Amino acid sequence: MSARNQEGKRSARERLREERERERAGQRRLRVLKIVGVAAVVLAIAAGVGVLAAGGGQDDDSAGPAAEPITVGEASAPAVLTVFEDFRCPACGQFESMFRETINELTAAGQLRVDYHLVTIIDGNMRGSGSRNAANAAACARDQGTFPEYHDLLFDNQPAETDDAFADKSMLIDLGRQVDALDNEIFQACVEDGTHDDWVSRANADFLNGDHNATPTVLLNNERMGPGGDPLTPDHLRERVAELTG
Repeated sequence: MSARNQEGKRSARERLREERERERAGQRRLRVLKIVGVAAVVLAIAAGVGVLAAGGGQDDDSAGPAAEPITVGEASAPAVLTVFEDFRCPACGQFESMFRETINELTAAGQLRVDYHLVTIIDGNMRGSGSRNAANAAACARDQGTFPEYHDLLFDNQPAETDDAFADKSMLIDLGRQVDALDNEIFQACVEDGTHDDWVSRANADFLNGDHNATPTVLLNNERMGPGGDPLTPDHLRERVAELTG
């Protein structure tokens, strides 16, 4: 075999090896993007401090009809706030801390309805079942007419993102005992049995199949608020709702 042929074969092998290494590197980057996520939501006023990168979830291929949201407020309210959130999501906790008073005022006045879509992004990213179990428990509280109280309790007691404390159903039941209407066997059985797990899976699948990639995602009358949309601050929310009700 000539030296030229040997050199040609060696160059071909080198090119093939380089191409395979590029493919492997690309696959590694894709895996990282799927796990860590690529979208950030700025939540705080002006400069912004609350950011969450959300990637995938465990239930992205779940089949079934769309999951109806849990609603708070009058059905006929002229303004509808759509919120996609995860009980393990720290940025969702920041959103609730900043906006809870404003949202409560507007819903009590009959000006705003809130549609909550509960998803399991963090279970998918960090692994675990706390997002799912907490969302199921919140739906169990909805069954007994105490969703707002229990929803707020979950965020007030939110563990660190890496701590899957809400996976412990006994913790979710103990939190329910702080709400008189939930200190009963019906709520406990609903939490233990995962009665609404299918609904949670479908809600997460709807989120992943939609045009959303981070939690919280917030829409006002189907218009995005936050990055790519209107400013996301309590004052601006009040202003926009006033415009819609005026």
